[in-house]
Amino acid sequence: MKYIEEVIEKVKNENPGEPEFLQAVKEVLESLEPIIAMNEEKYRSQKLLEKLVVPNNIVKFDVKWMDDNGVEQTNKGYRVQFNNAVGVYKGGLRLHPSVNLSILKFLAFEQCFKNALTGCPMGGGKGGSDFDPKGKSEAEVKRFCIAFMDKLYPHIGVGVDVPAGDIGVGGREIGFMAEEYKKQTGTLGGVLTGKPLSMGGSLCRTEATGYGLVYFAEEMLKKRHDSFEGKTVVVSGSGNVAIYAIEKCEQLGAKVVGCCDSSGWIFDKDGIDVALLKEIKEVKRERLSSYAAKRPSAEYHEGKGVYTIKCDIYMPCATQNELDLEGAKILVKNGCFAVCEGANMPTTREATEYLLANKVLFTPGKASNAGGVSCSYLEMVQNANNESWPFEKVDMKLKEIMVNIFHNVDEAAKEVGQEDNYVVGANIAGFKIIYDAMSKKGLL
Repeated sequence: MKYIEEVIEKVKNENPGEPEFLQAVKEVLESLEPIIAMNEEKYRSQKLLEKLVVPNNIVKFDVKWMDDNGVEQTNKGYRVQFNNAVGVYKGGLRLHPSVNLSILKFLAFEQCFKNALTGCPMGGGKGGSDFDPKGKSEAEVKRFCIAFMDKLYPHIGVGVDVPAGDIGVGGREIGFMAEEYKKQTGTLGGVLTGKPLSMGGSLCRTEATGYGLVYFAEEMLKKRHDSFEGKTVVVSGSGNVAIYAIEKCEQLGAKVVGCCDSSGWIFDKDGIDVALLKEIKEVKRERLSSYAAKRPSAEYHEGKGVYTIKCDIYMPCATQNELDLEGAKILVKNGCFAVCEGANMPTTREATEYLLANKVLFTPGKASNAGGVSCSYLEMVQNANNESWPFEKVDMKLKEIMVNIFHNVDEAAKEVGQEDNYVVGANIAGFKIIYDAMSKKGLL
C-alpha cells in the first residue's frame, strides 16, 4: 500500500463519523501524490503525513448562557489548533447549528494550507459553536459571546492563536468577544481580527473575502487574455462573501444575475442591485424573497437551484458541499466555463472531479477564499504598529496577496505537469511552505 493510502486509511479508522474531515484529508493527500512519490521513503520515515493530519490541540467546552426568558441554555464550544509551524494559529470562529468537531477539523486543516499560500506567518486553526444566532435577540447573542469567550480566552493570545469571524460571527459578535477578552486579561491588542473599526479593526475587512475571490479569478482570466467584462456570473449565498464578490464582479464589468440563501434563490435578469441586497441582508436581515418583492426584474424561487441559471462563471460562496454532482452537470450543460470557490470546500469531491474532467476552470477555496485571512493578517500588522491604514492601501495589499497566490498555485501545477489544475497546485504550493517550516523547526 502506498504511503498516502496508508495515512488516509489511518485517518478513516481513527476519526469515525467525521466525513468532512476525511473528505478534506483525502482531497489534499491524493493531490500531493506527484510530490510525495519523489521522496516517499524519506517522508514515511519522518512520519510527515501522520503529523500533517493530526491537530496539535483540540479544546472542547460547554457554553452556558441565559436566554431572554431567564432559562439557562447550553451549547458546545470548540477551538481546533491544527498546525503552527508557519506562524500563530489563525482561523475563524463559526456560530451555526451544523458546527461539530468534524467540520471544524476540516476547516482548520484547510486553513493551514490557505494561510501558508498567503505568504504571511500564520498557521491554521478554527473554532466555534453549534449556537444559532438566527432568531436570537441582540442581548442573547451578547450573553452567548461573553460566555463563549470566558471559556476560550485562556487558549488564545497574540503570538499564540488569533481567531477571527466566520459564518454567524461578524463585527458585532467579535466586538462582544473582544470586550470580554479585554475584561478577562486586561489587554486586547491584535488577539481577535475582524473587530469593529472603533476597537482597532481594519478597513476593507468586510469586503476582503469576496473581493479577494474576484481578484484571484481576475488574474486567472488575465492569463487567458480575458476579463470579467461582459461575463454573466451567478454567486451562491447572500452573506458577507457573496455580497462583496457580487459587488466586485459588477465593478469589473460583469452582470451577476443570481444568488441564494437557505430558503431560496433569485434570478435578476437586469443584474443584482447590490445596494438593495445589502439593505435586505445586512440591515434588515431578511430573506431574499424580500429582494424579489422590491425588484420588478427579479424572480424568487423556493429551495435549491441557483446553479440552474445559465452563466459563464459560477461562484459558490455559501457553505461546505453545497455544489454536488447534479449541480456540476447542469453548470457544464449550460456552458459555464469557470467555477471559483468563495466558501470553504463548497464543492463535493465528485462535483470537483466532474468539473475538472470537463475542462472547467476550477479554483479551490483554500486559494481563492484566502482574502479574508489575508486582510486579518493586515489587521494584525496595523494593531502591532498602532496604525490604521486607509481603505485603498488595504485593498491594494489584499490584491497583491491574491495575485501572488494565483501565480504560486499556477506555477506549482505546472511543475508537476498538471497545468490549470489549481486543486493540485494549491495543495502542493501550500504543502511546500508547511514542510519547509516543519523541517527547519525540527518538527519532523
